[in-house]
Amino acid sequence: MSDIKLFKIEDKVEELPATWMALERELQTLIERNMPTFFGVTFLKSEYVTSNGGRIDSLGIDENNCPVIFEYKRASNENVINQGLFYLDWLLDHKADFELLVMKTLGKSYSDKLDWTMPRLICIAGDFTKYDEYAVKQINRNIDLIRYKKFGEELLIFDLINSNIVMPINNGNIDKPIKQSSDRTFDEQLQGTSEKLRELYYSIRDYILALGDDVTENKLKLYSAFKRIKNIVCVEVKMKNLTIYLRLNPKDFIMEDGFTRDVSKIGHWATGDLEITIKNSKDFEKAKEYIDKAYEMN
Repeated sequence: MSDIKLFKIEDKVEELPATWMALERELQTLIERNMPTFFGVTFLKSEYVTSNGGRIDSLGIDENNCPVIFEYKRASNENVINQGLFYLDWLLDHKADFELLVMKTLGKSYSDKLDWTMPRLICIAGDFTKYDEYAVKQINRNIDLIRYKKFGEELLIFDLINSNIVMPINNGNIDKPIKQSSDRTFDEQLQGTSEKLRELYYSIRDYILALGDDVTENKLKLYSAFKRIKNIVCVEVKMKNLTIYLRLNPKDFIMEDGFTRDVSKIGHWATGDLEITIKNSKDFEKAKEYIDKAYEMN
């Protein structure tokens, strides 16, 4: 059982009892209609029938353009993790089918941006056992376990209880030659920059991960994303600086020329509407209050 407790403090303190959806389909429908708000995921397809006769509960594309499978636990004895892994392996073996589905449903602009670096499985249930959490840590796949609780008719809480992140194969391989094109991977860009910027990146990385045990790092093809349930900070490596993008409203801050910038209407790879340019440790110190705010608000 979740240890989350919610209290109403108007007039007198009153604990609101936690409940579950009467039907799991009710939860699935609610999530599919609000995926961008809940999880930063664009909904793609419900009850997708695979070529092997299986049925994926929900399919989507996350804010990093990676495929996402949603599976909902309908009963306490249902092994939703193994079922989801079965579908995730199917998806990796049928990339062309998924890309075609994306193109037909969302358009070619979406399918052209698909990134297979970090496909993941999100399992959602009213509760998980300690064995579920242990099993996920032993599996070489990107899996999120999310517990939900409903309070009354208007309040719903999602609790990220485990996020298993597996870095892509060959990421960080120092023996791998660096490409000369502009389409180098994040690790290749990091390897190709100065030692000073590499050390600065690892300082930023350590700081963000230390904000809470619910923060994980996702190394995508062109940037590194730090997320809770959704991205909170993304980092790109440039030749002379690091650029971070935060899930914050730029209108809430005064822009400082050369340091902060509103990119809400400017195309960029990483997610986040507030851009900060970090050239040295002094810039990083100034950026910490923004990073803290992004964590607190997301």
